[in-house]
This record gives sequence, C-alpha cells and structure tokens, in this order.
Amino acid sequence: MKISIKDFIYYKFLNSLFTGLSVGSVFSVYSPLPQTVYSIGGILLSVGMILLAKMYNRILKVNFFFAFSLLVEIVLLAVMLLFLIKPYDYMTALLFYSGYQLTFIFGSYLLRAETIFLRHVRVLSKIDISKQAGYLLGMFLSFGFYKILETAFNVKDNQDQVYYLHFLLLFLELFVILSIFRAFRVFR
Repeated sequence: MKISIKDFIYYKFLNSLFTGLSVGSVFSVYSPLPQTVYSIGGILLSVGMILLAKMYNRILKVNFFFAFSLLVEIVLLAVMLLFLIKPYDYMTALLFYSGYQLTFIFGSYLLRAETIFLRHVRVLSKIDISKQAGYLLGMFLSFGFYKILETAFNVKDNQDQVYYLHFLLLFLELFVILSIFRAFRVFR
C-alpha cells in the first residue's frame, strides 16, 4: 500500500475542515453528561493511549495507518448518525463522547505514523499548512452557518443549530472517508 502525498494532503484538509466545523458543537451535544464522565473518559483515554503506544513496534506499518485512519472516520460517522436519530439523549451523548474518546486514543499513533511515512520536511509542512487552512475554513464556515440559521431561518436555539450542523458534518464526513481511500491508493 502506498500513500499519495497530494491526496493525503487533501484528506488532511477535509479532516481538519470537519474538525473546524464541529469543534464548538460538541459542548452542546455533551450537555446531558455529568462532569464525572469527563474524568472517567480522560482516565480511559490515557490508558488506551498507553496500551496503543506499547504496540507501536508491531503496528507502525502503512496498512495499520490506513486501517486506523479509516476506523476513526467510521466511528465519527456512526456517532453523527446516532446523534441525528436521537439527539440530546443521555445515552446518545455518552456514546458520542465515547466515540470521540476512542478516536482520540488513535491521535498520537496517527500523528507518529504520518511523520514516519511522510517524513520529508516539505511534505510535513504542506500537511500542517493544509490542516490549519482546513481548520480555519471550518471555523469560519461554522460561524457563517450559525449566522445564516439565525438570521435567514430564525433558528436561534443552540441545540437546534448544532443539530442542523450535523447534516452538513455527515455529508462532509462521507467525503473525508472517500479521501482516505484515495490517499492510500485503495481505488487505484
């Protein structure tokens, strides 16, 4: 399996665009959860990251890099679908939070793998610039999206705005998943 640098940069842009669009919405989605859940989640996150790091010698391979990248995006797709079906429910919020924590467990691994497999300084620089550009654009778009809902459609409730945003996020996540397949040359 080989990585297409151009397509990988595009994937990272879309991935960060998703992050920028969604970053503020999680606080609304998590609202049914008690504070203690965050402490437990943080503990499980650290333990999970340690366990994964102990396996680096076996899993720092391109096929695992692809599989874990895809897994993270599929988990995000699943929690968004769950949220759209049953929003602002305690169990949905808990599963949403758990899904995000699961994706964070793979965060250090994915960053390490990215640095190892795309090790050229110019490439890493382009990837990081692409990530920040996607994140910034996502933040601007989320601001614009909320303002359009508020002014053009009179949707002023934060929870309603976040719910509608998840339709856009779902659509974008499908493109993120497709871009992973292109980046890892699965379709070629």
